[in-house]
Amino acid sequence: MKISGVDIRPGNIIEYEGGIWRAVKIQHTQPGKGGAYMQVEMKNLIDGRKTNVRFRSAETVERVRLDTKDFQFLFADGAMLTFMDKDNYEQISLPRDLLGDAAAFLQDGMDVVMELYDERPISVQLPDTIEATIVEADAVVKGQTASSSFKPAVLDNGVRVMVPPHIGAGTRIVVDVYDRTYVRRAD
Repeated sequence: MKISGVDIRPGNIIEYEGGIWRAVKIQHTQPGKGGAYMQVEMKNLIDGRKTNVRFRSAETVERVRLDTKDFQFLFADGAMLTFMDKDNYEQISLPRDLLGDAAAFLQDGMDVVMELYDERPISVQLPDTIEATIVEADAVVKGQTASSSFKPAVLDNGVRVMVPPHIGAGTRIVVDVYDRTYVRRAD
């Protein structure tokens, strides 16, 4: 489906110069002289390269639709992660780099959504939030105001997050996977 260069939004998948790219950030610019354009920061979904491109309103790009499929995370083996197709139980191994920083939040048996282009996996989406246990939390510094102060804590998967002062080691919390932030105490 063709769209105008100024209609690109963050998260859109487009075909550009023979590659498949995801729009990460956009900025609409209207200079005093000349026509308006859209500055788009894009990431290549195949090899991970990043680029910035200016699209004018007269330019069109091909918007790509990706197939999505439900998978289940089975296990990690070094730099490879193994997933199982929930429909036909086939297993697939992908490099850890495909998930980026979110790979640290994978848990055995976790349901994920895989995006496929021409039957080839190009990204894996985890749930937005997960539950994790705090294994180490710094002590509260006396005199800090409770309303805006947070302290560093380490989760059972090794990730560091900032938590409110009343949260201690051994507490289960809900964490935002992509922002790496404390959401709330787990039920």
